[in-house]
Amino acid sequence: MIDAVYAQAAPGFLQDFLASPIIMMMVLIGILYFFMIRPQLKRAKEHQALVAGIRRGDIVVTAGGIVGKVSKVEDQEVQVEIADGVRIKVVRSTISDVRGKTEPAGTKA
Repeated sequence: MIDAVYAQAAPGFLQDFLASPIIMMMVLIGILYFFMIRPQLKRAKEHQALVAGIRRGDIVVTAGGIVGKVSKVEDQEVQVEIADGVRIKVVRSTISDVRGKTEPAGTKA
């Protein structure tokens, strides 16, 4: 007896293209970029803008949780008054939040 032979269609181009390991790795890297790397870069840029905009009189929070008022702004450091007469120097990049912003000198009416 002759067994029935069933014809099977050759896989299409799209099936081969999507099954390629190189393409799958590129898709994975693209997903990682949009869900992990891009938001982190955006947060870092926002933090740099926040730190660059610090002025005298702003109320800031350091990464260690110290809350104080900025009394002097230098190039890489900021002097923060944490109590009456108690001032500490803090590196600019360790400031995590600015709670109270002062108005620029020219905007007061």
